[in-house]
Amino acid sequence: MDNLKNLKNEEVVELIKSGNIEVADIVDSGICPTCFDKQNNHILYGNNVDKIIFENDKFECFLVGNPRADGHVAISTKKHFKDMMEIDNETCKEIFLIAKKLMKLLKETYQSESVYLCTMCDGPMNHFHIQLIPRYSFEKRGSKNFVKPRFEYKEDKEKLIKLREGMKN
Repeated sequence: MDNLKNLKNEEVVELIKSGNIEVADIVDSGICPTCFDKQNNHILYGNNVDKIIFENDKFECFLVGNPRADGHVAISTKKHFKDMMEIDNETCKEIFLIAKKLMKLLKETYQSESVYLCTMCDGPMNHFHIQLIPRYSFEKRGSKNFVKPRFEYKEDKEKLIKLREGMKN
């Protein structure tokens, strides 16, 4: 559906609820799915408040609900930027400093061998974010880790608390 932009917000919500459109349809229509989700009570991705590690007025960092690895984290800007090319230098600096701190915490908390950082803002419309994907010693190194199969998030309150505490310092 390429004309979703011509529909009223309520009409798009009904199409989502009825299963007639998916996130890809929203992206292909030039609508930011992240902004749409936040404006519509988390209709696309679900409420992630229980997975939030760190949040301030510019960013939110959270454990991904359908991760590629245990400890998979997304760091998202609150303000809409389509990709890294649109963010100002100060925001760029801040998000990468947050990522660096979180990478260290993820390695320590999840005992991973490495933590990959990627951003893949692709398609007609996206919302800039960084993904941190831990790689474990039993896994092969390389870019295939960016496309490992996703699985359902398994809550580990102890690790979540450790990450939250680490981000406070």
